[in-house]
Amino acid sequence: MRYVQIRAFHYVATYGGFSRAAQALFLTQPAVSDQVKKLEDEYDILLFSRQKKQVSLTKQGAELFQITKRLFEVEGQALEYLSENKAFTTGTLRIKADSTLHILGALSRFRVKFPKVKIEISTGNSQDVIRDLLSYEADIGVLGTIPKNPNIDVIRLGKSPIIAFTSKSNPIAKNKTLSYKGLSELPLVMREAGSKTRQKLNAAATKKGVTLRPTIEAEGREAVEEIVRAGSGIGFVSSKEFSEKNNLVSIQIEDAPIDMEEAVISLKERSSGKLIKTFMAMVKNNTL
Repeated sequence: MRYVQIRAFHYVATYGGFSRAAQALFLTQPAVSDQVKKLEDEYDILLFSRQKKQVSLTKQGAELFQITKRLFEVEGQALEYLSENKAFTTGTLRIKADSTLHILGALSRFRVKFPKVKIEISTGNSQDVIRDLLSYEADIGVLGTIPKNPNIDVIRLGKSPIIAFTSKSNPIAKNKTLSYKGLSELPLVMREAGSKTRQKLNAAATKKGVTLRPTIEAEGREAVEEIVRAGSGIGFVSSKEFSEKNNLVSIQIEDAPIDMEEAVISLKERSSGKLIKTFMAMVKNNTL
């Protein structure tokens, strides 16, 4: 196995095609295709399914890709170590968050101190955050639960109760509190099934003998807020993530409070990376 061959495979798998991989490697497409073909021929293995100009990983290719992700992550760490003086003049920090509100302070300080570092932020539920972190698609995760994984470093940001909220124009807005039974009789706007907020809310309601069924299901907190703001029901969020503006009011949930435990996470095996290490330190200092 030659480095150029495994690198060609990794880039094709990463970019989803030979043309884009060639562009990223500053090579021609035939050169990249040739390296991948030589790798397949040498080990008598099919790594990509090539049908109608569509390229997809085979089962063996997907398994190898999981290995090369770690390989090139370590290579990146070695390069970062050797280029320590340039660590904060280039590079990208990828953050996957269910809400960025919890890290706004750290983000602001990081940008001021390292303005040349690019920050990419994408959103998703708790399952999305952990998945992207473990697959090396994200460097930092922000989520509303504490993952039980020994391979993940966790900085706890504190707890906050889940509350209901609705539009000021909704007649229900006059209520200061609502029970689980009362909520079950109302039109509910809930996040996708992978949302930890929804999972905890459903678990608490089930203990009370109540089933909460969404009238509308929306992907992401922002989408839920927009739908509720338009007067289409009741949404749920942690109190730290709620702001009584833009025509929204909060309603406390009766019975036992449900706490969301916000956290910032990163992979332990990547904790020595300069960008990750520095950002996590800024988050930790902000919680002290």
